Amino acid sequence: MTLPLRYFLFGTLRHLPLLEAVLGGPAVTEPATLADHAVMRAQGHSFPILIRQPGARAEGLLVHTDADGAARLDLYEEGFDYKVTEVTVETASGPRTARLFASDGAPLRPDGPWDLDDWARRYAAATVEAVPEVLDLARTQPFAVQQARYAMVLARADSTLRARAHPAPATLRRSPRPDDLQVEHLERPYAWFFGVEEAHMRFRRFDGSLSAPVRRAAFVMADAVTVLPYDPATDNVLLIEQHRFGPQVRGDTNPWTLEPIAGRIDPGEPPETTAEREAMEEAALPLRALHPIAQCYPTPGAVTEYLYLFLGLADLSQTHQRIGGLETEAEDIRSHVIPFPRLMELVQNGEVQNGPLLTSTFWLALNRARLRCG
Repeated sequence: MTLPLRYFLFGTLRHLPLLEAVLGGPAVTEPATLADHAVMRAQGHSFPILIRQPGARAEGLLVHTDADGAARLDLYEEGFDYKVTEVTVETASGPRTARLFASDGAPLRPDGPWDLDDWARRYAAATVEAVPEVLDLARTQPFAVQQARYAMVLARADSTLRARAHPAPATLRRSPRPDDLQVEHLERPYAWFFGVEEAHMRFRRFDGSLSAPVRRAAFVMADAVTVLPYDPATDNVLLIEQHRFGPQVRGDTNPWTLEPIAGRIDPGEPPETTAEREAMEEAALPLRALHPIAQCYPTPGAVTEYLYLFLGLADLSQTHQRIGGLETEAEDIRSHVIPFPRLMELVQNGEVQNGPLLTSTFWLALNRARLRCG
């Protein structure tokens, strides 16, 4: 069968699993080049841009597709502010006219050569996993909304991959079989910083039968880390204070909460790296070492968020109360350095209400003597 439509792809869609996820099936491709152009990394981003460069040749793929595949490609790229133009590319069988996705927005600066393999090692798996949600957004939301949501879509996809790869011991609980969960219909009625997924599903009951159809909903969030900085030499800890919207919505009369340092895991980033990065962003604090405390779902009945809790050893002898946080995220964060006995007082009088901080405090109480001797 002849596939009438051709696209020249120079960037991330050259990664075959991503291309086939977008097309919805196998891809028919051949190598191609575009004369007088070069593929460069976009400054401040992981993706490439195509720039004019006399004498250069941009390497890419020529993909042959039908109208359905073309519609899916157009829909996917629309969310990244690309419009279709036509170019002539060179292939082993001669020149071919093809469609090209060209940026229609503000020009981006080139920042050296872009390498597909380097991109794929860090970002490809999450990008492929995110394709269904990206296409759903493109079908239902305007461009500005798609762009605003994309980072969180990618982070949620990365969390899904991490969950699949995580050991799931079942020495006491059920060890599920593939047919123990049957999702009949899935909707995403809302997505921004977090998403909402609503499923019509059946699940395997403990008597072996399938449940009647049930309707379940969950807040879909990215995995995150928390880290409680501790200085064994001074027996001090560092706490973060900031306004939290959740307690405010609940009606709490004081929605400023005491917490450990915390932050979302970026796609392709190990949790330990996130902990170190967040300590610098929120408290300008380098960590000497990290001790794992726990990995857990804080609210599994309604929220997908999965936390990696750490204790971070740090020198707090010269660290005092400060105001910090990223302006780009509208953060207004105050840090407190206090003795460990004072932290226990705050736990006992109810001023500490943050679950990860409570867990980290109890872990530190059990391990404090060992850490101070070490």
